[in-house]
Amino acid sequence: MTTRPYVLLSAAMSVDGYLDDASDQRLLLSSAADFDRVDEVRAEADAILIGAATLRGDNPRLLVNSEERRAARVARGLPAHPLKVTVTASGDVSPGLRFWHHGGEKLVFTVDAALGKVRAALGGLADVVSTGPGLDWGQVLDELGRRGVRRLMVEGGGTLHTQLMAQDLADEVQLAVAPLLVGQPDARKFLGAADYPGGPAARMRLLEARTVGDTVLLRYAPKERA
Repeated sequence: MTTRPYVLLSAAMSVDGYLDDASDQRLLLSSAADFDRVDEVRAEADAILIGAATLRGDNPRLLVNSEERRAARVARGLPAHPLKVTVTASGDVSPGLRFWHHGGEKLVFTVDAALGKVRAALGGLADVVSTGPGLDWGQVLDELGRRGVRRLMVEGGGTLHTQLMAQDLADEVQLAVAPLLVGQPDARKFLGAADYPGGPAARMRLLEARTVGDTVLLRYAPKERA
């Protein structure tokens, strides 16, 4: 029986809940100390997942930056970088993005209608899998489990975080809260409107709260609601 990975949602957000502002330049919310903490979390993951919209908007490489952490992974018999994963229902993926040309293996989940489009666009840059007529998160997690992924780090964006939280598939949430206020209605938020398990009064268990530079790290267990 396939074991699904432990799903960890990771995000940096402003005090008013935004992942970014509405400008063309990415708003850096994390402190230097928190960027290093995130790098450590990446190094502990078997796979890192990012949505295609965030991929297009931020154009990240999504790598383990620390040479020491990469070496430690290799010493444990792991690839230097975790498997990089993205999901797209539209099939709009550009082969020129940095994501495809750095690190090790890449995997794309899409839907039947976009499967040919994604494969034609990417060629041999990534393995491409369809979950059927619609994006099925259960199938995504099952397939990652079959590929040996035991710990999945999800780095956004807000649509992915919202879907995984609403479907009660997140095992842990790590939020770095930055001392900033965005206040722009067109900016991206950490979570959107959804029918979350347990309703508005269900309280998640707090795992940890500590300062990291000038941010505050909050860790919650979403499935442990009371």
